[in-house]
Amino acid sequence: MPRLCYALDLHDDPKMIAEYERWHRADNVWPEIVESILSAGVEELEIYRAGDRLLLIMDVGEDFDPAAKAAADAANPQVRAWEDLMWRFQKPLPGAAPGEKWKPMQRIFSLSHSRDVQEGLAGR
Repeated sequence: MPRLCYALDLHDDPKMIAEYERWHRADNVWPEIVESILSAGVEELEIYRAGDRLLLIMDVGEDFDPAAKAAADAANPQVRAWEDLMWRFQKPLPGAAPGEKWKPMQRIFSLSHSRDVQEGLAGR
C-alpha cells in the first residue's frame, strides 16, 4: 500500500494552534470531509504536529490519483469551505509554490528497505 507524506506549517500562535487541533478532533471534523477522503481511496490519514509544523501521512490504495482527488475537492463546496476555514490557521512552507499548501515530502530512509539491502549484501 503506497504511503504519501506531506508537510505544512501553522501560524505560530498557541491559541490558533489549539483551535486547529480542536477542529481536528474526531467529533469536530465535518462528516463530508471524512467521506471525501475515503471516497478518494485514502485508507488511513494521520496528522502529527511538532511546534507549528504539521506532518500528514496517507496510506492510499494502488489506484489513488492525487489529481482526481484535487479535482473532486475543488468541485465539492463542503471541502472548499473546510479548506478555507483551515487556511486561517495554516501557512505555506518556505519555498512552496504559489497556492501550494501541503507540500509532498520525499522519503530518504526506509528501515525495511535498508534491512533487505543489508541482508542481500550479507548473502553474497
